[in-house]
Amino acid sequence: MAELRVALVSPEREVWSGEAEFVVARTLEGEIGILPGHSPVLGVLLDGSIVKITPTGGADPILAMVGSGFLSVANDEVSVLAEQAELGTEIDVSAAREALRQAGEGERDEQAAAAERRARARLQAAGVEE
Repeated sequence: MAELRVALVSPEREVWSGEAEFVVARTLEGEIGILPGHSPVLGVLLDGSIVKITPTGGADPILAMVGSGFLSVANDEVSVLAEQAELGTEIDVSAAREALRQAGEGERDEQAAAAERRARARLQAAGVEE
């Protein structure tokens, strides 16, 4: 069976890399699902969204919160290059809840909306719905 080679990276580190059967990400144009053999594509990630990676071999899906960045697909290689990226298993849920609370206070501008999206995505990646 064909596989995807996936790398999820931020400026600080390689967050996850490995072989996968399926990747789902949200871009500015909408949600995109990538299977082996996908046509080449370059997309802009939606700031404060989730990337879901289904590894090969039946392992549990990988969920990660991503900030702004890019998604590139070519020759069964998927690169997710994000300004911020955190695996769901690494997220401090209480800190994410506090960030969500703070984002809901004060003036509603684009920065506040992005902070709220990131906090909600962190909680979703950690498996917590708010």
